[in-house]
Amino acid sequence: IKESELLSGPLESTNEAYAIAKICGLIQAKYLRLEHGIDVRSVMPTNLYGPGDNFDLNTSHVVPALLSKFRTAILEQSSNVTIWGSGSPRREFLHVKDFAEACIELVDQPESTFWGSLPENVFHMNVGSGQDIAISELAELIKEITGFEGSLHFDTEKPDGTPKKLLDVSILRSLGWKPRIHLREGLKDTYEYLCARS
Repeated sequence: IKESELLSGPLESTNEAYAIAKICGLIQAKYLRLEHGIDVRSVMPTNLYGPGDNFDLNTSHVVPALLSKFRTAILEQSSNVTIWGSGSPRREFLHVKDFAEACIELVDQPESTFWGSLPENVFHMNVGSGQDIAISELAELIKEITGFEGSLHFDTEKPDGTPKKLLDVSILRSLGWKPRIHLREGLKDTYEYLCARS
């Protein structure tokens, strides 16, 4: 997904309210720049995860939800973990520490460099890892990291959502930034945080 493709098609129904809230902020920042000349820099992050995340199974996103499920299964000595959907959708993830560093990097860019890197009529920059992974592969990776020895059950009665979400981060990369925390390392770090809390 390129920055220029924002609002070029319908929003995914299971994510519509959340998406509209983020888009409203981006549009407000756009008009602060266009109408008032204020150097407001907006970013569009991919799926973030890390220490301090929301691990509540009713309201969390995919990484903290899976980490919570595997932690609970280990504590309760369950023989399986149920995962929503088929496992085939692909998602991109970025550790929150990498995201923070990217934001600092973008704030520190000279105004001409930041705005000069964006195409005409684009007022935000994608921030992501540039790599995606199938939910089934993510679940297997988390299983390995947590040491869970049971089986995985994919509940295909639950929605998959969008088949693929991957940001085009070529503009960000052209400014010299790339993430430092590999997914495995970041998941391990986040799981250790969760274990220390429970």
